[in-house]
Amino acid sequence: MANPDAMTFQPGFDLGQLETHLRSRLGSAGSIERFEPTSGGLSNPTFFLDFGGQRLVLRKQPPGPIMPSAHAIDREYRVLTAIEGSGIPVPAPILYEEDASIIGTPFYLMDAVEGEVFQQASMPGLEPAIRRASYLSMAETMADIHRLDWRAAGLGDYGRTGNYFARQFSRWSRYWREEAHRDNPALDALTTWIENQPGPKDEIASLCHGDMKLNNFIFDTACGKVAGVIDWELSTIGHPFADLGFNTMAFPLSPEEYGGLRGLDLAELGIPSQEEYLDTYYARLGRPERMTPYHQAFALFRAAVGAESVRHRAAHGLGVSQESEATGARLGIVFATRGLEIAQSTDPLRDAQQGGRTDEP
Repeated sequence: MANPDAMTFQPGFDLGQLETHLRSRLGSAGSIERFEPTSGGLSNPTFFLDFGGQRLVLRKQPPGPIMPSAHAIDREYRVLTAIEGSGIPVPAPILYEEDASIIGTPFYLMDAVEGEVFQQASMPGLEPAIRRASYLSMAETMADIHRLDWRAAGLGDYGRTGNYFARQFSRWSRYWREEAHRDNPALDALTTWIENQPGPKDEIASLCHGDMKLNNFIFDTACGKVAGVIDWELSTIGHPFADLGFNTMAFPLSPEEYGGLRGLDLAELGIPSQEEYLDTYYARLGRPERMTPYHQAFALFRAAVGAESVRHRAAHGLGVSQESEATGARLGIVFATRGLEIAQSTDPLRDAQQGGRTDEP
C-alpha cells in the first residue's frame, strides 16, 4: 500500500484493511494509491480511490444511528445493478459489502464516471448552447428513468405502489415532529398545508430516484449530455412527479440559497424556462399528467426535513462535515420558506418561472 502519510485525506478507518479486502474480493494485487472525499453531499460519505490502476468511487453509510430506511446503500447498489445496460447512464457497480467490520459501516464500490458535477444550477463556465443542451438532456434522462419497465428490470419488489405521497408524508412529517423538531415556523406551516391537501389522485408508478437534484447528474460538458446519474440511496417505486418536483427546485430557489436560478436571466444563460423544461420532460415521458403546485411544494417539504435531519445528526456529533449542522439548519428554513410560497401562491408557475430578472430575494 502507498505510504499513508502521503495520502491527502485520512478517512477515519483502516485503509490497509480495506485494501486487503479489495484484493480478496476483486482478485487483484493492486494497491490503494489515492483516497480522498468527493465534494458536496451531506448524507452518505463518498470517496474517490485509485486501486490497481482504476479510478473508483466508494460510498458508505455514515457512522452512528440512522433514520429508518435512510442511507440505504444496499438499495443504491441493487438499483445500479438493475439499470446497468438499460441505456440510462449510471456508474457501473463493482461490489457491495455488508460486513461493517471492514471500514465501520457497509459500503459499495462503483466505477467513477468522467464528467462534471455542478452545485450551481447556472452551470458556471459553460457556453449557453452547452447549458441548454445539458438541461434538455437532464429532462430527457429523468423521463427515461420514469419510463423504464422496472418490473422487467428485476425491481418488482423494490417498493410498494399506490398512496405514494401519503406514505412519504407520514414518514417525513413524523420524523420532523417527533425527532428533529426545532423552531422552524415555515416548515411547521408547510407540513400543516400538505397535511390538509387531498394530494394527487392519479396512481402512476415508476422507478423514482428520490433525490433528483442537478448535483446528482454528471455531465459531459463537451457535448451537453448526461454522463451519469448518481446517489440513488432514496430510490424506490413511486410517483414520477416526486422526482420532477425535486428536480425543478432550482427554479424557485436563488443562487445564494441553494445554487438556484431565481432572479437570473435564463435566456442569456441558455437555460430553458421552467415551462420549456417541463414540456421537454412531458414529451419524452409520453403521458398526459402534469406536475401541480402540490408536487413541487411537497418536494421542498421533503428537502427541508432532509436538511433538518442533517442538522439533527450533526448536533448529536454525527455530522459528515464540520459545516453539517449550520448548513442543515439554514437549508431547512430556505426550503420550507420557498415551499410555503408555492403552496400559498395563486400562480406558482409564474412565481417560479425565472425567464427574466427579479429583485425579490
